[in-house]
Amino acid sequence: MSEDSEKIKRLVSFRKSLEKKVGDLETELKDLQSMLEAVSSILLEKGFRRAEISKEAAQPETLSSKAEIAPEPEFQPPLTSAESESVTPLKTIAGELLASILTSENSLRVVPAEDKTFDINTPPFAQFLVERVLTKMQERDNELVRTGQLGSDKIFSYNIVQEGDVIREIVIRNVDADRLRELKSSIRWTLEKMYEKMRSQD
Repeated sequence: MSEDSEKIKRLVSFRKSLEKKVGDLETELKDLQSMLEAVSSILLEKGFRRAEISKEAAQPETLSSKAEIAPEPEFQPPLTSAESESVTPLKTIAGELLASILTSENSLRVVPAEDKTFDINTPPFAQFLVERVLTKMQERDNELVRTGQLGSDKIFSYNIVQEGDVIREIVIRNVDADRLRELKSSIRWTLEKMYEKMRSQD
């Protein structure tokens, strides 16, 4: 009887591990489907913006890592995944796509969803993401460069591409694995809060 009981315990444990693996695979499949949707959205968005810009001859502006706004000759649409970029969709708890993070070897680009219009003046973008996250990371690297612990070519930097006050893309360079995790979390939280404020104003 004790052997049967032990076998049953092992079978129950094995069943639980199978259920967990099935759940993990289902989650992975959903993530892959979301990434596929995000890539398709970016490709469609790229074609749309090119046509839109050629008609309106828009003159975008760039918010540099020093929070200075400078005009650009023309808006550069997001690059495709052809440059070995991995795509991570950023969604609300309800599953609403906010933006996509395109990650390459040591940099990342944040591209807002096609149907989202994020204004740089909407809190907590400047107050939290720019001042407390991006600027602080850059200041830490500046200190490492000053003390000779980091080369100037490895310093963290960011660039916010705009059309007027609308965020078109955030480009961040010299990002390590630890900062990548922090940035993904901070950017998702910021955009979700901005989206909530945008919806409340409609």
